[in-house]
Amino acid sequence: MNLISLIIEAVSGAVGGNIAGAAMKENSLGTLGNSIAGIVGGGLGGLLLQGVLGGAAAGDGSLDLTTILSNVAGGGIGGAILMAIIAFVKNAMAKK
Repeated sequence: MNLISLIIEAVSGAVGGNIAGAAMKENSLGTLGNSIAGIVGGGLGGLLLQGVLGGAAAGDGSLDLTTILSNVAGGGIGGAILMAIIAFVKNAMAKK
């Protein structure tokens, strides 16, 4: 994985985390919390996608449209999922 792919995944993860936070207002972590969870989730989602798809998601040194789209998809979805998991765990712990 190269640095540009990681940056794309982090940015799309932050966007995905904030979109998930906006969709689940009662579970939102706030803009900063959603962004941080999204960035971490975006990186993890990109790594998972790279493991599943192999070289197509890794970039292999080239930055073609397929690579960019897979980085955006993996980062955005990973960011949204991790933000949602953290929000649900936080709310479950607060209820106890």
